[in-house]
Amino acid sequence: GAHKAGVFFGQKEAVNMHIELKKWALEDRERLTALCNSTDRTYLSNRIPFPYTETDADWWLGKAQEHEGADGIFRAVTVDGQIVGNISVEQKGDVYCKDAEIGYLLDTEHWSKGIMSEAVRQICEIAFKKLDIIRITGLVYEPNRGSRRVLEKNGFALEGIMKQAVTKGENTYDLCIYGKGKKNPVCKEDDSFV
Repeated sequence: GAHKAGVFFGQKEAVNMHIELKKWALEDRERLTALCNSTDRTYLSNRIPFPYTETDADWWLGKAQEHEGADGIFRAVTVDGQIVGNISVEQKGDVYCKDAEIGYLLDTEHWSKGIMSEAVRQICEIAFKKLDIIRITGLVYEPNRGSRRVLEKNGFALEGIMKQAVTKGENTYDLCIYGKGKKNPVCKEDDSFV
């Protein structure tokens, strides 16, 4: 579904934005390529190649089509019909099969406008309806406050921090593990799931 978001900059209210998730299509190859080449890579996984080529885009679009609804939800984030980001929820395997991992990226010019918070809200709703999962996990580098806030606004709880778990270039970061259950979990006094 679509959503109109009122956005505030200082004391002024910006024009409402129409935020919607759409399934990726082969004709989105050029925009996906441009998006992945222009995105800030400070806290991005190295599994997204750079430079990002049309061949890389074809692989991703093929993967998205092959796994869509079966063990993943893959969407373009659009604002007023323009693709500005990518978001996915991918179901895990083996003993982790009732869990899925969320990942996303957004054009830097669209940061701090509430766009990704709304996109995460929408995709979690879709994923919990369409995938056979009971939770969604978000893994965020500790200094990435914006991404952590996006998850927290959507009811993800900080479940733990893995110390010095991520090395990106010359930097080593702690990794924050966030989780959101399909239903509100009943917690014991020690805050563990029952």
